[in-house]
Amino acid sequence: MKKIISLLVVFQSFTALSQLQWAPLTSMGTNINNQRFDDVFFLNENLGWAANGYYAAIYKTTDGGETWITQLAESTPQLPLNTYFRNVEFLNENIGFVGTLSGVFLKTIDGGTTWSRVETISPNPQAICGLDAVGTSTIYGCGAYFSPAFIIKSTDSGETWQYIDMSAHATALVEVLFTDENNGLASGSNENGGVVLQTTDGGQTWSTLYTSPIEGEYVWKLQRLASNPSVIFGSVESVFPNTGQLIKSTDNGLTWSSKPVPDTDIQAVGFLTENHGWMGGHSSPILETIDGGDTWIENPVGSNLNRIVILSDQLAYASGTTIYKFSEQGLGTGTFVESPRENLKATIFPNPIQDKLTIEIEFPEADHLRLELYDAKGRRLKVLVKADIAEQSIQKYTVDFPYAAGVYYINLHTNTGRQTMKVVK
Repeated sequence: MKKIISLLVVFQSFTALSQLQWAPLTSMGTNINNQRFDDVFFLNENLGWAANGYYAAIYKTTDGGETWITQLAESTPQLPLNTYFRNVEFLNENIGFVGTLSGVFLKTIDGGTTWSRVETISPNPQAICGLDAVGTSTIYGCGAYFSPAFIIKSTDSGETWQYIDMSAHATALVEVLFTDENNGLASGSNENGGVVLQTTDGGQTWSTLYTSPIEGEYVWKLQRLASNPSVIFGSVESVFPNTGQLIKSTDNGLTWSSKPVPDTDIQAVGFLTENHGWMGGHSSPILETIDGGDTWIENPVGSNLNRIVILSDQLAYASGTTIYKFSEQGLGTGTFVESPRENLKATIFPNPIQDKLTIEIEFPEADHLRLELYDAKGRRLKVLVKADIAEQSIQKYTVDFPYAAGVYYINLHTNTGRQTMKVVK
């Protein structure tokens, strides 16, 4: 059984200073093994929900994150064992949705007090990686990071759904971002790299706005700048030894610029202005820029980010090792201690490799696996394995290795993140 919360957060307050800064909402605690809170969503400055990923729980706050109540936990009867919560989204204070990586899609009509499974989508999505509610009754979703690529759409507050096959445009989708019921973006990956797609007719047709140049990359999150919706930011998650990227468009997606970010596993993105913003990922702290991404500094508070939500120029939230709040906290310098995130236990042998490679991976629960091979320059050579892991188990994979002598990297992509292992032939 999973242990839900371990209070590993230490926050020490010193001389009070009125300034905008990130601070952990310590009432949430942190997860064992530094597993993340995958998503956070706020309808207004006080009313919000948070999704705990690996530990499968939904929390609600009505006071801006000062206190939280548990609304949904993995012991709930309608949830299968080892459910992984990816996202939470609400149309209004009553109607909301939770997407998972476990073939389960949930809906509430009473603000999260009770939940029921959505079973009117055909085919049933294997995983929902992104959700976005627009207007009064329209909700979009997408998936999955491990394929296939699809969009789901409801225009009647989740009563009925349309399933849109996106395989002609992408191999995987992880984010949807709409400005109204018809105009929106989706992002993820295609065979060439990370991708941003656009629709102007409610998802009936799509065009490609951006493709990153490295196979195996994802455009993981998107943000439109509130003060100027023509400005779009995106986070590009790459693979070692490549770095992640900040991508930006100032003309509603017609053209894009790209700047490196000093980490590989970049996922979250959130900007207050065109120059001042933050990014983060599984293995990085919160990274801050005040010059549009030319330079970055590490924030002393926060790590393991998946989502940044900007509510105003003085209020933002982020989901990561815990839930973080950016506001005028009246707090001085502090200490925030987080335990390191643990990778999956994996062994490659023999290493150095001869003509075959065997990798043994210990899965603590049901999961999804993409096992990819990269050369020393970070170019993807092959997707070695794609597998659905049904339960806690130890899996062994043996593949041919007909490559020249040199250094290579094996990348493991699962529900809980990406990790890279070096091998030599």
